[in-house]
Amino acid sequence: MTASEYSSLIRTSPEKAHRALFDEYFGYAYTIVHNRLRDAASPEDIEECVSDVFADVFLKYEGGDFSGDMKGYIGTLAKRRAVDRYRQIKRRAVSVSLDDETAGRLRADTDIAADSEKRELSRLLLEKVLSLGEPDSTMIMQKFYFNKNSRQIGTMIGMKASAVRMRCSRAEKKLKAMLAAEGLLEE
Repeated sequence: MTASEYSSLIRTSPEKAHRALFDEYFGYAYTIVHNRLRDAASPEDIEECVSDVFADVFLKYEGGDFSGDMKGYIGTLAKRRAVDRYRQIKRRAVSVSLDDETAGRLRADTDIAADSEKRELSRLLLEKVLSLGEPDSTMIMQKFYFNKNSRQIGTMIGMKASAVRMRCSRAEKKLKAMLAAEGLLEE
């Protein structure tokens, strides 16, 4: 929908114009807002932010200002509204001084040591898988990370399914031996 189409539609029926604009650009605005707020905001906050975007859009276009690119305006407005909402959410976040008596009783939702160990293990595993070389590393990645079967992998890399199964089996044995050498598996 262009600004001129919206302009002519709002003159005949403001409700239809608002509905048409919302239907066309809701997904676009929601995606922008969601990508900016997904880690910091609740789904309700995201929906409220998108509603604020459309309220601003409707107010601008009701004033008769139909200049410029409508999609660009909505995108820019969504980004700015999302940044503002992010700042509001972060301001409401509770901060506690480490000198405060309650600081010792606060617990984090994550176990930093376990997360660090998990990341290191993942890095080491990926390193070992890549060291298998091609096409073995691709087959292992496709089989275990992307849940592809032998036929799908064979189609992808230009091999027969039976050859993929055999090479995959050999690559798994090599990988197990490498991980056992690192002390990560028992042989």
